[in-house]
Amino acid sequence: MNNVFVFDIETVPDVDAGRRLDGLEGLDDRDVAQVMYAARRRETGGSEFLRLHLHRVVAISVAARTRERFKVWSLGEESAPEAELIQRFFDGVERYTPVLVSWNGGGFDLPVLHYRALLHGIAAPRYWETGGEDQAFRYNNYLNRFHERHTDLMDVLAGYQPRAVAPLDEIATLLGLPGKMGMDGSRVWECFLNGELGAIRDYCETDVLNTYLIYLRFEQMRGRFTAQEYTRECDLVRRTLEQDGRAHLREFLERWHGASVPE
Repeated sequence: MNNVFVFDIETVPDVDAGRRLDGLEGLDDRDVAQVMYAARRRETGGSEFLRLHLHRVVAISVAARTRERFKVWSLGEESAPEAELIQRFFDGVERYTPVLVSWNGGGFDLPVLHYRALLHGIAAPRYWETGGEDQAFRYNNYLNRFHERHTDLMDVLAGYQPRAVAPLDEIATLLGLPGKMGMDGSRVWECFLNGELGAIRDYCETDVLNTYLIYLRFEQMRGRFTAQEYTRECDLVRRTLEQDGRAHLREFLERWHGASVPE
């Protein structure tokens, strides 16, 4: 199996950008965000979801399958600045040239990372390669929607039809996976203001676990795994979570299997 990195990001309003663009100096972070949300509601007729260049990354989580093992974690320490998180992400791409897998990563996560990398001056030559230096990337790179170095499961499963897309939580639940576990993206800003970065990172990690397990089913569906290989890969995830011992991963495992995990 090639190196596979399933990734997800969590974001909050970039209140520094809000101050700079809208002249909101003197307001605190909460008030700046409220002004940004109100402007967005007026622009869209109701939605508060900010334009992607106005998001700040506060967590990046990865579920990685390499030849040696499976691992799920969040990049950097809780206190790490945004630039470090993004640098670590692209350093991983540089080092491992993994298949990147996401749920709506083409429509959200990667464009946000592009804007934030631009802001912080982060170099990522392997990620941006399209064949000029490495001919293998001419026909399969991270940027082409229809190539496989980045597989956006939401996009692929919808047949690239916007009206056919489905939420991660619903697909995970239909497949018997835990889905969302008491947290969703709408709560991230409030948790961030309350200093609950650990809860945000835990939530992000369970999202990549749901996505990775959907990816395994997808690989079986398109003939990359036999039934036995699919079961073997799921068992590897189960053993990893059992050995990890962190509370949110234990809860994920219990919900996945519908029974308590032995201590």
